[in-house]
Amino acid sequence: MWVELTDGRQLGVPLAYFPQLLEAPEPKLENYVISGGGTGIHWDELDEDISIEGLLLGFGDRQNNKQTAA
Repeated sequence: MWVELTDGRQLGVPLAYFPQLLEAPEPKLENYVISGGGTGIHWDELDEDISIEGLLLGFGDRQNNKQTAA
């Protein structure tokens, strides 16, 4: 997954960090919104929320995986 930040940086994040996204069909992956005034990404159909701060800190899926990715 590639995330482009407002300052022009691009952040590449392996979907393996987020198993629910990794296993989701393409149409559901493409159905997301930027949430929290730009602080997160939300997939309503998948009930998945990811914070941009968490991505920058290297956190993966903290709900199902208690480890951090760095």
